[in-house]
Amino acid sequence: MADDPGRSTLPLPDYDHLPLGALESRVRSLSAEEVEELLAYERTHADRVPVTEVLTARLEQLRSGAQPTPGDPTALRPEQAAGQAGSQVTPATSPQPFGAPPHGTPDQRGKPKGDRT
Repeated sequence: MADDPGRSTLPLPDYDHLPLGALESRVRSLSAEEVEELLAYERTHADRVPVTEVLTARLEQLRSGAQPTPGDPTALRPEQAAGQAGSQVTPATSPQPFGAPPHGTPDQRGKPKGDRT
């Protein structure tokens, strides 16, 4: 499917790899014709019910007078942004590790077995 001629002309780049939530927000910037194109592509390829429902709902909104919202359908998704990789936690900012108490609550620690009387 990598050489599928329809895939390279889709209005959303990497359409096949978008999670449903990203697809939902990104189709808002498309025209009715572009949503129709995606819907036709989806029905002839994966035909995923949640995806066709999102596309059909957006198409109905556009046909009822909704306008595409500003935005760039080619913009990077947040998880693809440069410099955003990895955890922001460092050894200097991480909390000190502790073991859970054997019973009680964290502010009332249990006594070690050796100290019991």
